[in-house]
Parts: sequence; structure tokens; C-alpha cells
Amino acid sequence: MTQYLLSVYYDEGAVQPPADDLARIVKNVDAVHQELRAQGAWIFGGGLHDPTTATVVRARNGQVLTTDGPFVETKEQLGGFSIIDVADLDAALAWAEKMSDATTCAIEVRPLVDEAPN
Repeated sequence: MTQYLLSVYYDEGAVQPPADDLARIVKNVDAVHQELRAQGAWIFGGGLHDPTTATVVRARNGQVLTTDGPFVETKEQLGGFSIIDVADLDAALAWAEKMSDATTCAIEVRPLVDEAPN
């Protein structure tokens, strides 16, 4: 089994959907998470506050610089994530398709580095 990060991205400056649409999205995402749990593939996940709430810490040569705001300037922002454990990339992509449909957002799929010693 391999662990994958499913990152949920939305367009910067996008307005929050109307309450009815948002409730439907939350319900759909919860259904995908429940399905992941039932399959034994769910590890962890969560939504994130707006990127303006971020704090960036840079430590170099004994100096620490702390700044407000997101780390990078981009047209798309990370809005949430799920970590799943599945057989292969094809399985991860199938879950990403379900998550994209549920969230109405783009989903980036990336494998986690295997931390097991060689």
C-alpha cells in the first residue's frame, strides 16, 4: 500500500458558494470520506482556513523571520487535503476523481515519501 496526499485547490479570489451549495459540497465530501473509511483507505484529512491566515517561518543561520500571509503567490490556493493509503496511483486517481466531483475543485495527487528504512 502507498500513501497519497490529495490536495484540494480552489481559484484565488473565488467567493464562497451560497449556503445551499456549500451544504451540498460538505455533504458530498463527507460521503467520500466515509467511503474511504469503509474501504480502510482513510488516514487523515481536513479543510484549511483562507491563505491570509497563514504565517510563514524562515529560519536560517540562527535568524528567524516570521511573516504573515501565504508562502507563495499563486492563482490557486490550497483549501484542504486528505491522506489516503491505497494500492497504487490508479486507485489514488479514482479517489481524486470522487473528491474533485464532491468539492467541485481541482485535486492534486502526490505520493508520500516512503519513510521505511531500506
